[in-house]
Amino acid sequence: MTIHSLEGAKKLEKLGFKRAILARELPINEIEFIHNNTNIELETFIHGALCISYSGQCLLSSMLGGRSGNRGKCAQACRLPYELICKDNSNCINKGYLLSPKDLCGLDFIPALIDIGVTSLKIEGRLKSPEYVAVVTKIYRKYIDLALSSNEYKIDDNDLKDLMQVFNRGGFSSGHLDTHANTGLIYKEKPNNMGIYIGNVAGYNATKGHITLNLNDTIEIGDTICLENESSKYRISELMINNKNIASAFDGQIVKIGRMKGNIKPGDKIFKLESKTLSRLAKLSYSSENKKTILDCVITIKKDCPICLEITSPKECCIKTSLTKYPSVAINNPVTKERIITQLSKTGNTPFEFNKIKVILDDNLYINISDLNELRRKALEDVSNYLINNSKRKPKVKLPKYELKKYIKHNTRKKISLLLNILDINTNYSELEDIDCVYLPLKYFSKPEYSNIIKNICNSFNTYIYMPTIIKGNYRNLCINSIDKSVENYNIKGFVISSIGQINMLEKFKDNYEFIGNYTLNVFNNNSIKGYNKLGLNTITLSPELNKSDIKTICDTVNSKVELIVYGNLPVMTTGYCFLGNSNKCYPDCKSRCEDNCTYYLKDRLGLYFRILPNNIQTITTIYNSKITSINHTDLNVDKVRIDILDENILEINNIIKTVKSGKRLEGKDYTKGNFVRDV
Repeated sequence: MTIHSLEGAKKLEKLGFKRAILARELPINEIEFIHNNTNIELETFIHGALCISYSGQCLLSSMLGGRSGNRGKCAQACRLPYELICKDNSNCINKGYLLSPKDLCGLDFIPALIDIGVTSLKIEGRLKSPEYVAVVTKIYRKYIDLALSSNEYKIDDNDLKDLMQVFNRGGFSSGHLDTHANTGLIYKEKPNNMGIYIGNVAGYNATKGHITLNLNDTIEIGDTICLENESSKYRISELMINNKNIASAFDGQIVKIGRMKGNIKPGDKIFKLESKTLSRLAKLSYSSENKKTILDCVITIKKDCPICLEITSPKECCIKTSLTKYPSVAINNPVTKERIITQLSKTGNTPFEFNKIKVILDDNLYINISDLNELRRKALEDVSNYLINNSKRKPKVKLPKYELKKYIKHNTRKKISLLLNILDINTNYSELEDIDCVYLPLKYFSKPEYSNIIKNICNSFNTYIYMPTIIKGNYRNLCINSIDKSVENYNIKGFVISSIGQINMLEKFKDNYEFIGNYTLNVFNNNSIKGYNKLGLNTITLSPELNKSDIKTICDTVNSKVELIVYGNLPVMTTGYCFLGNSNKCYPDCKSRCEDNCTYYLKDRLGLYFRILPNNIQTITTIYNSKITSINHTDLNVDKVRIDILDENILEINNIIKTVKSGKRLEGKDYTKGNFVRDV
């Protein structure tokens, strides 16, 4: 389970979890803070494809294509091109692959992470080649061992080059591990493997298909290359210097590469996507298994007794294997202990190796070598079967079965809750009609200019503090102080909890305030609801990834309060990155576009606009769906329906409330049913 904060770690620890995977957006100082204040074992991400959305909060793939990134079926929407638009003046501020981060390379951070106490390092290898896995794991194993030794920790440039060669997206990034602002997190030019730059096209003979270039790196026959304006890949089959064929060439040499056709012109950059030599060495490293299981054994060869071999280790293994054959009396050459040990030691390509072989042998006996070989093969087969059959994991916890008993809820009136994502200081929210409660984002409670409007809302409606999806370490104390003052100064009824750590952080309010679990807790079933109820959550907001059938099953078979989002531009991504400042943290010379009055959008290749809301307190950006989710809840046994408001005015909000109250949905090209009518 991924954690973002100390509170999350402590809550998991109380629940009995021994180990947790840290969010990829945590800097190294926050990792250290969590480790020093909790006993839970930590695992952190150290190399591979970054995702700029916070773990568990990316619905972009799901909203666009019905494929859920939260369920392991990401449609790679972050690797598509976008334009950053200021819609108020239609200016394009930036364009390219604006959601596509470079891969993380964390070699520099290994000693510090080990010193902190991180117990395992996670490498991203999804959909990568075996060669990629072989190269990356070999290099990280090398530097983990180096960090654990007494030798100087120094990174070899050749190892970095090999990592770049097997896969990189415009180079590597330190991700979020560094405590400084990372303005090089995104590579907007290209979303896939860049390879290694080897030079520019100096000349091109289209008739012969010859490219001339001054090499910036080594190449050889069999390498795979690409050009910046070509989508095709080329395997080098002809390489020349002074019109003489050669097998390989080196940095600084002027060469010709033959048999090249396509959109090629002088000045184009050339990249080596795959090194034949590196791939060959990588394949060799995994083509045969080198790790052996060490065995001890006792072989007994006695007159008038079957030949018997007893495996006495590993500790959990004690297996006797025997043949129906008997040793005979030797005529000339009795078998010796040395010959028996030599023959049994020939384990060859098996995953086993004998360490100690004890021989119990009567004098003057003879056995066929073929019998010894047969005994060894049979014994190793018995050991292998034993280890396989006893290595199956048994679940420590037996999950309860669903209680499919139907619950009759006597209160048939569905309450209506309203989330105001944006609070307009010039709007009179007391004009809102027919709602039961209002959710206000925490960030507004710390801004004095919103004090009067918050008081007005709190005096008119049951008001809840809507907690942010993520609370970064440097924002934690500010957040707690803001909550304490808000509870003291305003008539607050409760909190909308957006992460499991916030339950622990708000523990002191649990007895006197209602806790509502936000959809960001990713509740998909009855067991999750029951678990959160035990942690003190009174109402659960279901995941927007559920379809109608799943929602109906949950609502009909759980004896708990359930809320459903029935209207709104839903967040499709919560990211620890600012698209306006091109950084994961604020920095002094940023243009601070987030403080102007412009409304910003990401425009995709289909012309759809995704509203973005930057938060410069934490440098977190929320991206909202281009379509407004609107669903009919008439035949769903939910206790509350939730309306999420973004840019709508009071008149529009009241019309939406009337539509929702009637059980209907809004129709038109701007609206979607989301996942309500499809399987994700």
